[in-house]
Amino acid sequence: MNRVLQDGVFFAAHELYGITFTERHDLPVYQPDVRVFEVRDADGSTIGLLLLDYFKRDTKQGGAWMDTFVDQSTLLGDKPVVINNLNVPRPAPGAPALLTFDDVTGMFHEFGHALHGLLSAVKYPLLSGAGVPPDFAEFPSQFNEMWSREPAVLAHFAKHYQTGEPLPKALLDKILAAKDYGQGYATLEYLAASLVDQSWHQIPLASVPPAARVMAFEDAALARHRVAYPPVPPRYHTTYFSHVFAGGYEAGYYAYIWSEVLARDAGAWFHAHGGLSRAAGDTFRAKVLSRGRTKEPSVLFEEFYGHPPDIKPLLEYRGLTLPGQPKH
Repeated sequence: MNRVLQDGVFFAAHELYGITFTERHDLPVYQPDVRVFEVRDADGSTIGLLLLDYFKRDTKQGGAWMDTFVDQSTLLGDKPVVINNLNVPRPAPGAPALLTFDDVTGMFHEFGHALHGLLSAVKYPLLSGAGVPPDFAEFPSQFNEMWSREPAVLAHFAKHYQTGEPLPKALLDKILAAKDYGQGYATLEYLAASLVDQSWHQIPLASVPPAARVMAFEDAALARHRVAYPPVPPRYHTTYFSHVFAGGYEAGYYAYIWSEVLARDAGAWFHAHGGLSRAAGDTFRAKVLSRGRTKEPSVLFEEFYGHPPDIKPLLEYRGLTLPGQPKH
């Protein structure tokens, strides 16, 4: 875990944005496992604090998430205090904490959220960092995942925990190839559920059908959007789609895949502009990470990317392009 953090997550952030991380043992924490890092900019000035709470506990919420204790604001003179949470099983005493490839991806993902909060440079706290619509909030985090599989970063941290042997390329190729398995099914079931969600939220109250007609409404919506394919039903049928009716998603269940469109576009942009480099990182920082909600997200993205979003990099990333099809 510590090698992934120091030689992977922090290394990539330093190469891209020039920031450094110094662990602080003099600051109080709410639980002994929590680590605190002071984050400094390339000029040595303090940006904020990063807390890491990575281990699972019986009293801890499951899953992985980022949150803020203090939002950045020049109006109030506040520097950000950001936390990343994971739920990695605690190792036996004296043993190292070993991570699965999914754990590594999750660490990079949550750190992308952390960067959104730490590198914010706005006046008002309500417009700060990740305080943006859901379909933009997941953009920096999904984008940051790409560095977990980027050769220059992988070579820096992906080593055997006992021997130090680098991760064999053949094994990495197998891991990445396995990620493509089932992507057609996963993408279609998610899109179908997202379109069902949109269909329900686009009708007025007077048009809501009676309970007996709910599934007929759903079937008609799937057919209208040309995603009615019985072998691949929606991930959630209306009758148990609690996310969008009582779970806070409302009409935003689509947000994850739209964020990923933006993230994979950003990945393609980085590969075309030097990859893991300060020049590319500083551009992304200036045009996206530092801006919060100071402009509409679509405007911020186009000012960074140069034109509207493109779906091709997402299809390539998910392995959904046809054999021989030109790469983006």
